[in-house]
Amino acid sequence: MTIENFKNFFSIIFSFDDRYPLLFTQFYFWAFFAIVFAIFSLTQNRRILRNSFLFFASLFFYYKTSGLFVLILIFSTIYGFFLGKKIPTQTTIKKQKWCLFFGVFINLALLAYFKYAYFFTDSYNSLFHTKYHIVNYLALWTNELSGKNYFDASKILLPVGISFYTFQNISYLVDVYRKKVEPVKNILDFGFYTTFFPGLVAGPIVRANQFIPQLYKKFSLSKKQFGIAVFWILNGLIKKLILSDYLAVNFADRIFDHPDLYTGFENLMSLFVYSLQVYADFSGYTDIAIGVAMLMGFYLPINFNSPYKATNCGDFWKRWHISLSTWLKDYLYIPLGGSRKSKVRTYINLMITMLLGGLWHGASWNFMIWGGLNGLGIVAYKLWRPMKQYYRAFLFFSIIIVFFVLNIYFQSPLLVIGCVWTGILFMGTFLDNIYSQIPDTKPIKWLNRGWSIGITFVFITFTRLFFRSGSNLNPSEANDVAWNTAKSMINRIGSSWQIDVIPKILYEYRQVFILFVAGMVIHWLSSKWKRWIRLNFAMLPTWLLGVIVVVTVFVLYQFITADLLPFIYFQF
Repeated sequence: MTIENFKNFFSIIFSFDDRYPLLFTQFYFWAFFAIVFAIFSLTQNRRILRNSFLFFASLFFYYKTSGLFVLILIFSTIYGFFLGKKIPTQTTIKKQKWCLFFGVFINLALLAYFKYAYFFTDSYNSLFHTKYHIVNYLALWTNELSGKNYFDASKILLPVGISFYTFQNISYLVDVYRKKVEPVKNILDFGFYTTFFPGLVAGPIVRANQFIPQLYKKFSLSKKQFGIAVFWILNGLIKKLILSDYLAVNFADRIFDHPDLYTGFENLMSLFVYSLQVYADFSGYTDIAIGVAMLMGFYLPINFNSPYKATNCGDFWKRWHISLSTWLKDYLYIPLGGSRKSKVRTYINLMITMLLGGLWHGASWNFMIWGGLNGLGIVAYKLWRPMKQYYRAFLFFSIIIVFFVLNIYFQSPLLVIGCVWTGILFMGTFLDNIYSQIPDTKPIKWLNRGWSIGITFVFITFTRLFFRSGSNLNPSEANDVAWNTAKSMINRIGSSWQIDVIPKILYEYRQVFILFVAGMVIHWLSSKWKRWIRLNFAMLPTWLLGVIVVVTVFVLYQFITADLLPFIYFQF
């Protein structure tokens, strides 16, 4: 091989190409990880060398995923480290608060600039009838200083994972201020905490008090831990490639891209399919991240706990994206007052938290609507829970009448959906009320639980309409396109259906629906049974684990689409 060939080879390795990002589902990532793990094995017992190596390896990973946006990550790491050290040295509480405020402000300012510039500008233009346009001043100033047009100053691109590492940085500064964790003394150690590549671009959001103590522990990996790590990786890949990508390419994406071309039944089913798709996608990513981190002796928090087993909206958010929901609870909901004030104040705090949680996911009104609906679901359950049965039945019956009368005058598909939904809730409450009046009968707990899970799943699935229609969009067009998609789907679902074509649709997409049912059945299996499988898998002989890995990879290869889909939460 000539020197020129060597130059070309290293140029490919160390250059950024957005066609070949280091995704968990790409061969390039596993080649990268194999090299990282090999070098890591040589440094595992030398803490400073190990942490420093993983810090720079993580920066390289982010560079290969996001290009020059790695400079923002480096900036975030540097100021987070020095502010974290500065907070405890201040002589008064007031000065400490100012340091904390400055750190949080910088983090949120970065997030607002890159993620919400289009949203705020569009909202301002709509409110005051102005015509301001987005200018990327960072790109503009860089071009002016360099004298060359390196960057396009007419648009702002969203750095991958910025929502995750800014929130992680904020939690570190707050925990240092609250004296829950000591400031990290070595910037290389802190950089490793901030940038650890398995969870860098899509979480889970790692708390300082959970991860920083691991920086100073010696590496250890038992046979059982190795087996569990391999299980998590394979489990995540199966979720992503077999469930999420297949359901997206063969059904959900088609309907969401052109809802007017499909029937109301297909639009409705696309919502249910998307609910499983987004769960398989995001939980699949975190499963792989947990497994990869575990192979190196580090432990990331569990981010999902069978969320579609939830019996109400509040329970759902204790099971879904746990690292974010607990972050919002500890750093937003509780500082707002939590449930320590009046009931009205508690409900207001809940709504603020869920609205901002929705906005965290994306810079469009659709995400705000999605967050608001989830907040209303939590508040409604808190109001509904203490009601007596006949009050519940009367309430739902009254709402049905209101929807019915409004639909007579306004004839809206959304009112039709409201009529059907409250009708289902009324029938369930009415039958439960009758059953409770029959002498010598005991509550059927499994039936009540199944009903609660089903109703919660349907409600969460409906809110996904506003979540999905705002996803995968350029921020400059998110508001208009997302809103039009949501309206089109509501119109199709709430309009009259052609019942005779439903069997044909079920047959045409039979593989999609079989996979959907299988995925939901597996999801609803007992947690104890899943844990039993995981532990027994981990205790298999190493040679058998190797055979299972090879067979699984071969099967996964059959499901790989022409263009591998990026993980959904990369955009957040």
